[in-house]
Amino acid sequence: MAPLAVVAMGMQMRPHRWTPPRPTARARRTHSDPPMPPVRLLPLPGSGPEDVVVLPDGRLVSGTDDGAIWRVDPAGGAVERIADAGGRPLGMHVDADGSLLICVAGRGILRLAEAGAEPEVVVGEIDGAPIMFPSNVIRDDDGTIYFTISSRRWPFEEWMTDILEHSGSGQLVRRDPDGRLEVLIDGLQFANGLVLAPDRSCVLVAETGAYRITRYWLTGPRAGTTDYLAENLPGSPDNMLLGSDGLVWVGIVSPRNPLLDMLFPLPGILRRIVDALPDRLTPAPVRSVWVLAVDFDGTIVHDLQRDGTDYALVTAVAEHDGALYLGSLSESAIAVTSVPVS
Repeated sequence: MAPLAVVAMGMQMRPHRWTPPRPTARARRTHSDPPMPPVRLLPLPGSGPEDVVVLPDGRLVSGTDDGAIWRVDPAGGAVERIADAGGRPLGMHVDADGSLLICVAGRGILRLAEAGAEPEVVVGEIDGAPIMFPSNVIRDDDGTIYFTISSRRWPFEEWMTDILEHSGSGQLVRRDPDGRLEVLIDGLQFANGLVLAPDRSCVLVAETGAYRITRYWLTGPRAGTTDYLAENLPGSPDNMLLGSDGLVWVGIVSPRNPLLDMLFPLPGILRRIVDALPDRLTPAPVRSVWVLAVDFDGTIVHDLQRDGTDYALVTAVAEHDGALYLGSLSESAIAVTSVPVS
């Protein structure tokens, strides 16, 4: 077991009461209209491709739970191991030159300059404290880096404990080109996916634990303030990417769990009991393949869902020229589908 996970075992869960918004009818369905096109799989030699990004040449990159970073040809399915992250890879960002920024559990934000190189740590700590659970990262053209921290209390291995606790220890952090770090938003509920608006007016953050997408304004009269691009989503948003179509594509890791929503407003002792139970007895993500596409007005443009018989726990979706590449917390493949033709 990782040292950080051992430390977390000595911590006591401190549940915070929360009354979730009443779910809409969309949260209770299992298929979309129009239906999601058929899904094919690109098998990987490892498990859990938590994020997927598209390289400038059209190939894909993802990481698996053994620390490997893989480059994948979406046409023929050829897979090449290009690096070892030295920990659990999570969110990724690809620059125009093909270099990568990678969130690695327990290590921070790493940069992989090229295939075969040793990843170097870009940000490993904040104010002397190690970054235990970095989640997603993006870089602007001027070198500014934005990244999320899902939890400052629990490591990646205890992600469900953080969701149950609902203490809001997630953050949005900015690293300026000179290396200065600034926490832009504190108190986020399991901060996750990130998107920078094309006009640089705002940064979007998926709050997995609150079923919403938070917006932090960078410019204009609202600069430095937050509001919500989308609230009361039908499931838990995970990684996000800006598509070639200009839309924000969001992986929905699971539809909302009625038992979990029922527990949040009740006395915290009940969630402590649930957290102590064997995994098979705790509220589990519902197997589903679900992605959303949202515009910058907050309108849901695409809502694609199918049952999770052959693939599930979609933590990432990358749109590129009409193709959709899906990552998962549990599967041993990248899934490929497409945007329905209207």
